[in-house]
Amino acid sequence: MPLTRKEFDLLTTLLYNPGRAASQRAVAALTGLSLGTVNQQLLSAVRKGWAAFADGEYRVTEAGLEALAPYKVRRAVILAAGFGSRLMPVTLNTPKAMIRIHGRPLIETTLDALTAAGITDITIVRGYLGEQFDALLKKYPTIRFVENPDYREMNNISSAMKVKDLFGNAYVLDSDLYLQNPALIRPYEYCASYLGVHMDKTDDWRLIVKNGRVTGMKVGGTDCYHMYDITYWTEEDGEKMARLLPELFHSPGGKQCYWDDVPLTHYNDQFYIEPRPCKEGDILEIDTLSELVALDPAYRIAEG
Repeated sequence: MPLTRKEFDLLTTLLYNPGRAASQRAVAALTGLSLGTVNQQLLSAVRKGWAAFADGEYRVTEAGLEALAPYKVRRAVILAAGFGSRLMPVTLNTPKAMIRIHGRPLIETTLDALTAAGITDITIVRGYLGEQFDALLKKYPTIRFVENPDYREMNNISSAMKVKDLFGNAYVLDSDLYLQNPALIRPYEYCASYLGVHMDKTDDWRLIVKNGRVTGMKVGGTDCYHMYDITYWTEEDGEKMARLLPELFHSPGGKQCYWDDVPLTHYNDQFYIEPRPCKEGDILEIDTLSELVALDPAYRIAEG
C-alpha cells in the first residue's frame, strides 16, 4: 500500500536527521507538522513496525525502509552538452561543467551530492569537448556517458531525447549548478518536483505555482520561485516523458524547445509537480563570467 504524504515525510525526516529525533516535539520541529499530527503519525508508524524508539531517539526500522523502497531514487541524468557561450573565453577549451572552481570541476558538486545519497547510476549527456568528461571516471567509475552531436543546432530537448527512457525514478539536472547544500539531493522522493528559491523578484526563469502545484514557467516575476533545473520524476512520470518528449521534439519548432517545455508548457495537465523550496545560497547558477568571478576570483584575468 502506498504511503500517505505525512507517513513519507515522517519516515524520511527520521532517516535524514539521526540524533535529532529525541522526542515528539523534536520531530514536530523537524517536519513542520503540528505536534498533534506528529503524535498521531509516530504512534501509527510504531504500531506498523516502521519506526521505533531506541537509544534515546526515534529511528526508522527495516520494515520502514521496506515501506520507503518504492520511493527510492534509482538514477540521475545530468545534461551537460552545451557550449556555455556566455562564459567565453573560459569555455573556449573547456566544457562549462568541467570548469574548475576552487580547483574542482563544477559538476563535481552535483556528483558528490548524488553519490552521498547513494545514487550511483549516473548518466551524463555530453557534447561540446565531450572527451574531457572522461577525467571524471577516475573518481566516479560508475558514470555512463551518452553523446549528443546535435547540441549546436538544437536546444536542450535534443539532450533529453538521447535519454528519454531514463526519466523514471530519476533526478534530471543541469550541469552548470554549483551545489553548496548537498543535502538537497535525497535518497527518497515522493512526487515530481522542481527546486526553487522564493524571491521577492527575479528577472530569470521562475516557476508558476498555483495551489501548491507547478503549472508552468515564465521569465521574470515577483513573489515567486526562482527556478532551478534540479528535478525529480516518478516511474509514472518517466513513462510519460518517454512518450511526450518525441511528440514535442518532432512537432514544428520542437527541436528549439527546452526539455522542460514538455512537463511545464505543452503537457502540464498530464503531470503533478510540486515546487521543492530551497534557501538562497543553496545553489549558485554560473551563467556569466561575472558570476564565475564572484565565486572564484582566480578568473578575474579572464574577465579583464
